Amino acid sequence: MDRLFRLPLQAECKLGLDQTPPIAQARAMVSDARLAQIVQRFQFLEARMAAGTDPADIGALAREYSELKPVVDEIETWHRLRAEIVDAEAMLTDPDMKALAEDELPRLRARLPQVEEALKIALLPKDEADARPAILEIRPGTGGDEAALFAADLLRMYQRYAEGRGWRVEIVELQETELGGIREVIARIGGEGVFARLKFESGVHRVQRVPETESGGRIHTSAATVAVLPEAADVDIQIDPADIRIDTMRASGAGGQHVNTTDSAVRITHIPTGLVVTSSEKSQHQNRAIAMQVLKTRLYDLERRRADEARAADRKAQVGSGDRSERIRTYNFPQGRMTDHRINLTLYRLDQILQGDLDEVIDALITEDRARRLAETAT
Repeated sequence: MDRLFRLPLQAECKLGLDQTPPIAQARAMVSDARLAQIVQRFQFLEARMAAGTDPADIGALAREYSELKPVVDEIETWHRLRAEIVDAEAMLTDPDMKALAEDELPRLRARLPQVEEALKIALLPKDEADARPAILEIRPGTGGDEAALFAADLLRMYQRYAEGRGWRVEIVELQETELGGIREVIARIGGEGVFARLKFESGVHRVQRVPETESGGRIHTSAATVAVLPEAADVDIQIDPADIRIDTMRASGAGGQHVNTTDSAVRITHIPTGLVVTSSEKSQHQNRAIAMQVLKTRLYDLERRRADEARAADRKAQVGSGDRSERIRTYNFPQGRMTDHRINLTLYRLDQILQGDLDEVIDALITEDRARRLAETAT
């Protein structure tokens, strides 16, 4: 369905009371034929679902229907407003209705840019991975024990955020340090729209604070890397059994790592790429399934990034590339602030953010990404 959303969008029009409403310009901004195509598809899906359909198809139909409904709602709002403007313009020639029309037209015309902007946003190409669960990976960077402790703080922050949204967090692999930090954690987060909300968290997160072990009160700077990957479906990635090596091993307790009482940790190596995935939290059978899912997710992410890089090759610069080597955010404890460097957003409520209150920064990142993509459609 993405091809239906790649419509020719131009800058929104400005209207004054003494101007004829540029309905012709509005039609140039968004093709009526394309909009009609979307509405017809929506009506077809609605009829199919109302009439009953094969249970095997109902899931796909329902997903497409739910994706198109907000788009169709915006189309109907836009058409309705255009019709109201035309009707009001016609009333200007009626002496009995002229005063009413002159009073109403400024309000209608003032709404038009807002409605057009909402329609443009609804018509933006959708990331088909947005609705998927996500795999969250956190690893300490520079900073030794302090970086590992910060990685544990980030895990708790995302766990609390997920809990607040009613998402499910399942730890796939966890390696802890003796001080309670994290050497590595891989978690699956399931729920509605998980990847859409968390995908901008990928990158290097930096912390500035005085470690508990610092007797001189000096501020240390440490870092941890976060990766958020959309969970792959079986249809996305097919893995040749000849391309993987599966090792079953005993989980050691060294360094505070969780010990699997059934000695059933599984390690899967993808030979062509060198990717290695381990799972040591459940039975051997479950570990193998979980590790394969994580491997598919990482391979799916590789393919997505290759495709993104190919599409962006002709652009001179990118905004918010999501490069995981890029420092995206700083958590400054002495000042109680969090700064997201990609959008120059600073919030002085670090305690609440670390308690999982992330909506303000995530909403700002989504808005920035949306604005960038709208700008790209106009070039």
